[in-house]
Amino acid sequence: MAVVPPICDFGWKAIDARLPGADGRAYSVLDQAGPNGLVVAFICNHCPYVKAVVDRIVRDAIYLEDHGIGFAAINANDAEAYPEDSFANMKAFAAAHDFPFPYLHDEDQSVARAYDAVCTPDFFGFNANMELQYRGRLDASRKETGPADLKRDLYDAMVMVAKTGKGPRDQIASMGCSIKWKEAA
Repeated sequence: MAVVPPICDFGWKAIDARLPGADGRAYSVLDQAGPNGLVVAFICNHCPYVKAVVDRIVRDAIYLEDHGIGFAAINANDAEAYPEDSFANMKAFAAAHDFPFPYLHDEDQSVARAYDAVCTPDFFGFNANMELQYRGRLDASRKETGPADLKRDLYDAMVMVAKTGKGPRDQIASMGCSIKWKEAA
């Protein structure tokens, strides 16, 4: 069942964490910021919504770097219940799609909870002061990749953030599979 995150909480401050990356190194989330901001994307390996747009995520991350916007992706899904989202499979997924950004493992789900992440994909776009300015979709794709000429919502919003420090007031929420939360002990 598709899940939709809440609208953008403008000005909410990004939270840092140090997480293991699929490349074997550990990363600080906020250290991935560029001079003009940061996108933190909650994704996973198995979600059809992510699979439909993963190549577009990579494309936009590369182009946003030209605008001084950094990028980090985080997988917080319960890998015991969803083995396709295991750390080993994260390594393969990142390699298969040539991720130019760190793909981080939030095994205890604390970062996803701190961000109030809801679905995969769930995008958080921050300005240079690490204030939330965008919480919307990548584009209008859903479980299937949309046409090549779709409006690039995330990219356009983050270029605006890079230029002005502010995101668009009108944003369309992302849609995807729910984060696969671990059962409470």
